[in-house]
Amino acid sequence: MSTTPYIPSARQHEITAHRRLLVGGDIAEPGYAKQLYWLYDRSDITVPAWRIKEWDCYVVNNQDVGMVIIISDSGMVGNLFVSLIDFHAGTTTTKTAITPFPLGRWNLPSTSETGHVERRFGDLNLGFYHGGSKRVLRGIVQNFGPTKQELRIDLTLTDLPKETTVIATPLGKPGHFYYNQKINCMRVGGSVTLGGEVWQAFDPSDTFATLDWGRGVWTYDNTWLWSSLNTALPDGSSFGWNLGYGFGDTTAASENMLFHNGKAHKLDEVTFHLPQKDGKDDFLAPWKFTSSDGRLEMDFAPVYDNANINDFGVICMSGHQVFGKFTGRAILDDGTAIDLVDRMGFVEKYHNKW
Repeated sequence: MSTTPYIPSARQHEITAHRRLLVGGDIAEPGYAKQLYWLYDRSDITVPAWRIKEWDCYVVNNQDVGMVIIISDSGMVGNLFVSLIDFHAGTTTTKTAITPFPLGRWNLPSTSETGHVERRFGDLNLGFYHGGSKRVLRGIVQNFGPTKQELRIDLTLTDLPKETTVIATPLGKPGHFYYNQKINCMRVGGSVTLGGEVWQAFDPSDTFATLDWGRGVWTYDNTWLWSSLNTALPDGSSFGWNLGYGFGDTTAASENMLFHNGKAHKLDEVTFHLPQKDGKDDFLAPWKFTSSDGRLEMDFAPVYDNANINDFGVICMSGHQVFGKFTGRAILDDGTAIDLVDRMGFVEKYHNKW
């Protein structure tokens, strides 16, 4: 594997200055960026409001447990979602509240850089707050889990990185697009309590969060793969990645990026070698990850498949979010090698039709 400084391929088109995301409803200049340079405005969208999808999704994990917290306005459906995952026990406890046709009335911010998101519906009351140098996630969930107890979330995210993964991807149909930012390696402190007892107290030294922030208009049938990892290295520095493919026209740029202490390092194409058994995906067998530029070689040992299967034929929202341990080597832009051994991250394969 090469350890010489990396020169990005010509097909990885980087945006480095602010500009409007959409012209005539379509992405004006596809590519990738390390900051939120494209300016998103719902009034630039040319399709009906019920087709617009907007979401803020936080994934929090350390080596032992994970959480997924979502506020999403998908036009036809509004969704509040909380999931607690115990990797050792192999269990997931989830609570969701769904309401029809929010149609943008939830007023999710047009940028991840400012603004708060607060929604209350059913048994869920969730809030995501932006405090400049930190983010705060709070929630009160009634009747959570089989014991129907109160769940309380009070988390503070720090070490917000200056560089992130941002992608503007056409979807091959007029008026349809995918605009997405992944913010990796935010350190997490605070606690989650269930029934007045601490379910998990989070230590910023070993617990991290990823924000999946997205706005777009999707085509009817999509399948994607996504991997995210955040961890602390032996010297205390942070390291992580965002990897993905399968969604939209990525000829202008991939969304693959490494992160070290808040700085982004662009990768070319990354292949998820998903194992097969009897002609079907075998999610809990060992995977491999390789990059076309030779800068990522990882083995992935699955620990737990957080599957969510909802396939009704015409409508499908089904996915496998597989948490497990990564071992291998990644190469930064300057040739520095990062070696990992059994560091927890996840891989997701998702199929969406609606």
